[in-house]
Amino acid sequence: MQNAEPEFPFQPIAEYRAYKTAIDAAMLRVCESGNYILGPECAAFENEFAEWIGAGNCVGVANGTDALVLAMRALGIGAGDTVLTVSHTAVATVAAIELTGADALLVDIDPATFTLDPQKLADTIRANPQRKFKAVIPVHLYGQPADMPAIMEIARRHGLLVIEDCAQCHGATLGGKVTGTFGDAATFSFYPTKNLGAIGDGGAVVTQDATVATVAARVRELRQYGWKSRYISDTTGMNSRLDELQAAILRVKLPHLRADNQRRRGIAAHYAKYAVNPSVTLPPVRAGAEHVYHQYVVRSPQRDTLMAALKSHGVPTAVHYPQPVHSQPAYHGRIAIGAGGLAESERACREVLSLPMHPRLTDEAVIFAAEKVSAWQP
Repeated sequence: MQNAEPEFPFQPIAEYRAYKTAIDAAMLRVCESGNYILGPECAAFENEFAEWIGAGNCVGVANGTDALVLAMRALGIGAGDTVLTVSHTAVATVAAIELTGADALLVDIDPATFTLDPQKLADTIRANPQRKFKAVIPVHLYGQPADMPAIMEIARRHGLLVIEDCAQCHGATLGGKVTGTFGDAATFSFYPTKNLGAIGDGGAVVTQDATVATVAARVRELRQYGWKSRYISDTTGMNSRLDELQAAILRVKLPHLRADNQRRRGIAAHYAKYAVNPSVTLPPVRAGAEHVYHQYVVRSPQRDTLMAALKSHGVPTAVHYPQPVHSQPAYHGRIAIGAGGLAESERACREVLSLPMHPRLTDEAVIFAAEKVSAWQP
């Protein structure tokens, strides 16, 4: 009799069950406190996360998209400005730029790391002297740090602000420096499937040092209607607050984040050992980086065939992302494209496949999935 196929538990439920006792206690504490919005839990989480990241300031907001919008607005980005970013990303990155009134200009990616190609960034800036470039948003995609030293050098040379999109890289490092501490500001999402996930939406803006503390103060005003004093809007703001329940849940999970990231790296090591297949490219790690594997993304020109084969064995997979932003109906034909086009972004979307990845997976399940990749013949 054959052994049953291993289970691949749904991450948010598995995460909740792993910390159920502490999460339930934290939620009860909030419910009984009567403090539900911008109370002590949010303030405590902001301090704890800033310390964990090594940032000077953290401001909790409602979600990762709002974090990008608020960071850009706090830095003075708006109508008439152009912000450079990538097309191979969650659409939130580009949607946030447009929500500020600024224009996005999309730059191609490095095919190995799926992150912003610094050379293409420099080429694009040179090729568009008529544009009012204001900022660049590098995306640390799938848990892999972008090439921040090169990006920062180019940005500083051209007088550009840098906002790191850290929605998928909680705790990743490059050269010993934590992502989110390179630029003028950084934004995080705490969507339930993130490396640090809430049970609902949540986000944060962090700034690195005292020289940009005013940015954090500005975000605090903007997240609550532009208030400096209650009910009086000194500027036009919005309602984007990290609620107390989510903050309390994140406080439970934060002390476990390093261990959870280490478990993700252990899972990646199993894939590297057991998923060897000449028709499948496994993800490299940038030199000097510590990858946190928000997703474990392989690529193959026969991606759809591989996906179907894994599904037949009960291995769940996903495509992050099936279309680059510039080809999606809402953006196609009206969004600016950088020098040299977006061929690598388009090719990536045809080839990428995310294998199961989260800390609650068993070694048995991971090795089973890896061996099915290894055995697959296109």
